[in-house]
Amino acid sequence: MGDKSVQKKKFIMERAREVFCKKGYKNVTMKDIVEACEISRGGLYLYFSSTKEIFDALLEEDAANKKDLLEIEAAKDSTPGDLLLLYLSNKKKEILDGNGLSKAMYEYSFEMGKNDITVRKYFDDEVENLKKLITDGVEQEWMVCDDITQAARDIAYSMEGLKVSSQTFGVSEADIDKEITYLLWGLGLEVE
Repeated sequence: MGDKSVQKKKFIMERAREVFCKKGYKNVTMKDIVEACEISRGGLYLYFSSTKEIFDALLEEDAANKKDLLEIEAAKDSTPGDLLLLYLSNKKKEILDGNGLSKAMYEYSFEMGKNDITVRKYFDDEVENLKKLITDGVEQEWMVCDDITQAARDIAYSMEGLKVSSQTFGVSEADIDKEITYLLWGLGLEVE
Protein backbone atom coordinates (compact mmCIF):
# COMPACT_ATOMS: atom_id res chain seq x y z
CA MET A 1 0.00 0.00 0.00
CA GLY A 2 1.46 3.37 -1.03
CA ASP A 3 1.77 6.39 1.24
CA LYS A 4 -1.37 7.97 -0.16
CA SER A 5 -3.36 4.76 0.39
CA VAL A 6 -2.04 4.40 3.93
CA GLN A 7 -3.03 8.00 4.69
CA LYS A 8 -6.50 7.51 3.19
CA LYS A 9 -7.06 4.35 5.25
CA LYS A 10 -5.91 6.17 8.38
CA PHE A 11 -8.29 9.04 7.59
CA ILE A 12 -11.20 6.62 7.15
CA MET A 13 -10.39 4.95 10.46
CA GLU A 14 -10.20 8.30 12.29
CA ARG A 15 -13.59 9.36 10.97
CA ALA A 16 -15.09 5.92 11.58
CA ARG A 17 -13.84 6.07 15.19
CA GLU A 18 -15.78 9.31 15.66
CA VAL A 19 -18.92 7.69 14.25
CA PHE A 20 -18.58 4.57 16.43
CA CYS A 21 -17.92 6.70 19.52
CA LYS A 22 -21.03 8.73 18.83
CA LYS A 23 -23.45 6.01 17.68
CA GLY A 24 -22.11 2.81 19.24
CA TYR A 25 -21.58 -0.23 17.03
CA LYS A 26 -24.97 -1.60 16.10
CA ASN A 27 -26.35 1.68 14.73
CA VAL A 28 -23.43 2.42 12.39
CA THR A 29 -23.76 1.75 8.68
CA MET A 30 -21.28 2.01 5.86
CA LYS A 31 -23.35 4.98 4.67
CA ASP A 32 -22.63 6.77 7.98
CA ILE A 33 -18.92 6.29 7.46
CA VAL A 34 -19.12 7.38 3.80
CA GLU A 35 -20.84 10.57 4.93
CA ALA A 36 -18.37 11.20 7.75
CA CYS A 37 -15.45 10.75 5.36
CA GLU A 38 -17.11 12.66 2.53
CA ILE A 39 -16.01 9.99 0.06
CA SER A 40 -17.88 7.75 -2.34
CA ARG A 41 -19.18 4.36 -1.29
CA GLY A 42 -16.78 2.79 -3.80
CA GLY A 43 -13.92 4.75 -2.27
CA LEU A 44 -14.70 3.30 1.14
CA TYR A 45 -15.03 -0.25 -0.21
CA LEU A 46 -11.51 -0.03 -1.65
CA TYR A 47 -10.28 -0.14 1.94
CA PHE A 48 -12.99 -1.88 3.98
CA SER A 49 -15.79 -4.27 3.11
CA SER A 50 -17.93 -3.85 6.24
CA THR A 51 -18.40 -1.94 9.48
CA LYS A 52 -17.14 -5.07 11.27
CA GLU A 53 -13.88 -4.94 9.32
CA ILE A 54 -13.43 -1.27 10.19
CA PHE A 55 -14.21 -1.87 13.85
CA ASP A 56 -11.80 -4.81 14.00
CA ALA A 57 -9.10 -2.55 12.57
CA LEU A 58 -9.84 0.09 15.21
CA LEU A 59 -9.54 -2.46 18.03
CA GLU A 60 -6.25 -3.74 16.60
CA GLU A 61 -4.96 -0.18 16.31
CA ASP A 62 -5.91 0.59 19.92
CA ALA A 63 -4.19 -2.55 21.21
CA ALA A 64 -1.03 -1.76 19.23
CA ASN A 65 -1.03 1.87 20.43
CA LYS A 66 -1.28 0.83 24.08
CA LYS A 67 1.55 -1.65 23.69
CA ASP A 68 3.67 0.93 21.81
CA LEU A 69 3.09 3.55 24.50
CA LEU A 70 4.28 1.18 27.22
CA GLU A 71 7.33 0.19 25.15
CA ILE A 72 8.22 3.84 24.51
CA GLU A 73 7.95 4.66 28.20
CA ALA A 74 9.93 1.55 29.15
CA ALA A 75 12.73 2.70 26.83
CA LYS A 76 12.90 5.95 28.85
CA ASP A 77 14.08 3.94 31.87
CA SER A 78 10.72 4.29 33.59
CA THR A 79 10.22 1.97 36.52
CA PRO A 80 7.60 -0.78 36.31
CA GLY A 81 5.65 1.17 38.92
CA ASP A 82 5.71 4.26 36.70
CA LEU A 83 4.54 2.20 33.73
CA LEU A 84 1.70 0.68 35.73
CA LEU A 85 0.65 4.14 36.91
CA LEU A 86 0.74 5.37 33.31
CA TYR A 87 -1.43 2.43 32.21
CA LEU A 88 -3.92 3.04 35.03
CA SER A 89 -3.92 6.79 34.40
CA ASN A 90 -4.78 6.18 30.73
CA LYS A 91 -7.54 3.78 31.77
CA LYS A 92 -8.91 6.35 34.20
CA LYS A 93 -8.96 8.99 31.45
CA GLU A 94 -10.72 6.54 29.13
CA ILE A 95 -13.33 5.79 31.80
CA LEU A 96 -13.94 9.44 32.67
CA ASP A 97 -14.11 10.55 29.03
CA GLY A 98 -16.98 8.16 28.48
CA ASN A 99 -16.95 8.84 24.75
CA GLY A 100 -14.44 6.25 23.66
CA LEU A 101 -15.13 3.00 21.88
CA SER A 102 -16.31 1.23 25.04
CA LYS A 103 -20.03 1.32 24.29
CA ALA A 104 -19.42 0.27 20.71
CA MET A 105 -17.10 -2.52 21.85
CA TYR A 106 -19.72 -3.96 24.19
CA GLU A 107 -22.41 -3.78 21.52
CA TYR A 108 -20.02 -5.41 19.07
CA SER A 109 -19.26 -8.18 21.53
CA PHE A 110 -22.93 -8.89 22.21
CA GLU A 111 -23.77 -8.86 18.52
CA MET A 112 -20.90 -11.14 17.51
CA GLY A 113 -21.52 -13.55 20.37
CA LYS A 114 -19.15 -15.53 22.53
CA ASN A 115 -17.56 -17.31 19.58
CA ASP A 116 -16.08 -14.12 18.18
CA ILE A 117 -12.57 -13.73 19.55
CA THR A 118 -11.91 -10.08 18.62
CA VAL A 119 -12.96 -8.47 21.92
CA ARG A 120 -11.53 -11.41 23.89
CA LYS A 121 -8.21 -10.91 22.12
CA TYR A 122 -8.33 -7.20 23.01
CA PHE A 123 -8.84 -8.13 26.68
CA ASP A 124 -6.17 -10.84 26.57
CA ASP A 125 -3.68 -8.35 25.08
CA GLU A 126 -4.40 -6.04 28.02
CA VAL A 127 -3.72 -8.90 30.43
CA GLU A 128 -0.46 -9.77 28.65
CA ASN A 129 0.73 -6.14 28.84
CA LEU A 130 -0.10 -6.07 32.54
CA LYS A 131 1.62 -9.41 33.15
CA LYS A 132 4.81 -8.04 31.61
CA LEU A 133 4.63 -4.91 33.76
CA ILE A 134 4.02 -6.89 36.94
CA THR A 135 6.70 -9.47 36.09
CA ASP A 136 9.23 -6.69 35.56
CA GLY A 137 8.06 -5.03 38.78
CA VAL A 138 8.53 -8.23 40.78
CA GLU A 139 11.92 -9.00 39.20
CA GLN A 140 13.15 -5.47 39.93
CA GLU A 141 11.64 -5.63 43.42
CA TRP A 142 9.25 -2.73 42.82
CA MET A 143 6.23 -4.97 43.37
CA VAL A 144 5.22 -8.01 45.36
CA CYS A 145 3.01 -10.62 43.74
CA ASP A 146 2.48 -14.34 44.23
CA ASP A 147 0.24 -14.87 41.19
CA ILE A 148 1.16 -12.50 38.37
CA THR A 149 -1.43 -13.83 35.93
CA GLN A 150 -4.25 -13.43 38.44
CA ALA A 151 -3.10 -9.95 39.43
CA ALA A 152 -3.05 -8.88 35.76
CA ARG A 153 -6.53 -10.32 35.24
CA ASP A 154 -7.82 -8.62 38.39
CA ILE A 155 -6.60 -5.24 37.16
CA ALA A 156 -8.04 -5.79 33.67
CA TYR A 157 -11.40 -6.98 35.07
CA SER A 158 -11.54 -4.02 37.46
CA MET A 159 -10.89 -1.52 34.68
CA GLU A 160 -13.49 -3.16 32.42
CA GLY A 161 -15.99 -3.15 35.28
CA LEU A 162 -15.39 0.55 35.83
CA LYS A 163 -15.87 1.19 32.10
CA VAL A 164 -19.21 -0.65 32.14
CA SER A 165 -20.26 1.17 35.29
CA SER A 166 -19.37 4.52 33.76
CA GLN A 167 -21.53 3.71 30.72
CA THR A 168 -24.53 2.54 32.77
CA PHE A 169 -24.87 4.39 36.06
CA GLY A 170 -21.71 6.47 36.26
CA VAL A 171 -18.67 6.42 38.49
CA SER A 172 -16.86 9.31 40.07
CA GLU A 173 -13.19 10.13 39.77
CA ALA A 174 -12.88 9.40 43.49
CA ASP A 175 -14.34 5.90 42.96
CA ILE A 176 -11.79 5.21 40.24
CA ASP A 177 -8.95 6.54 42.38
CA LYS A 178 -10.00 4.28 45.29
CA GLU A 179 -10.06 1.24 43.00
CA ILE A 180 -6.65 2.08 41.56
CA THR A 181 -5.22 2.61 45.06
CA TYR A 182 -6.60 -0.76 46.14
CA LEU A 183 -5.14 -2.53 43.09
CA LEU A 184 -1.74 -0.93 43.63
CA TRP A 185 -1.83 -1.76 47.34
CA GLY A 186 -2.34 -5.42 46.35
CA LEU A 187 1.00 -5.26 44.51
CA GLY A 188 2.79 -3.66 47.45
CA LEU A 189 2.72 -0.17 45.94
CA GLU A 190 1.58 2.86 47.85
CA VAL A 191 0.03 5.90 46.21
CA GLU A 192 0.38 9.31 47.78
